[in-house]
Amino acid sequence: MAKRQTAGKWSAKVTETSDALDLEDNIFKSRSPTRIAASLKHSAEHSDRRKSSPFRSAMSMLIFYINRAGKNLPASRKRVLEAAKIEMRRLFRRPAEKEN
Repeated sequence: MAKRQTAGKWSAKVTETSDALDLEDNIFKSRSPTRIAASLKHSAEHSDRRKSSPFRSAMSMLIFYINRAGKNLPASRKRVLEAAKIEMRRLFRRPAEKEN
């Protein structure tokens, strides 16, 4: 049986070497939801390699980052990243997400 890679290595590599977006270094460590959203928007709009719309590519990368951090993400970081999702919808002029 093949030895399994330690958790986190594959997802960190995806974030660093994404074929869809060239991300600003350490953008997900920013404390500003506006800065995170603006950076992802810029990366998505200027990418020649993305396979989807700029909005979907940017939102997918943000959601991927939130999901890969999982339970290890402190509540304060999660609030910033969730606020970045809202800000990204505003920047792309998309309607707010419906509540369940």
